[in-house]
Amino acid sequence: MTTLDRKAAIAAYKERKASIGIFAVRCASTGQTWVGGSRHLDNHRNGLWFSLKSGSFPNRALQAEWNRHGEAAFTFEALEQFGEIDTPYLQQAKLQERAEFWRNRLSAERT
Repeated sequence: MTTLDRKAAIAAYKERKASIGIFAVRCASTGQTWVGGSRHLDNHRNGLWFSLKSGSFPNRALQAEWNRHGEAAFTFEALEQFGEIDTPYLQQAKLQERAEFWRNRLSAERT
């Protein structure tokens, strides 16, 4: 990679917009689903999987199923993505509203 390519890649990374949205974690072994919202949907799976692998995820039910069935039984799915939202307050309100909608629709638990 040339210096110009590297600089262009760095500039593109810095200019990318955060992907805000709702996601589902599904367990194929049990059919259970957990739904949550994220301000960084593109990166959220990595952090979530890291917490589950280390046994430190705050949702005890999800952690217990992960421990019982293992990583191979779980999938991460983006359900809905939003454009930019003006303020952090409105962003959080929209995330909560849409996560609740998806929980009801999928009979899911909170992550």
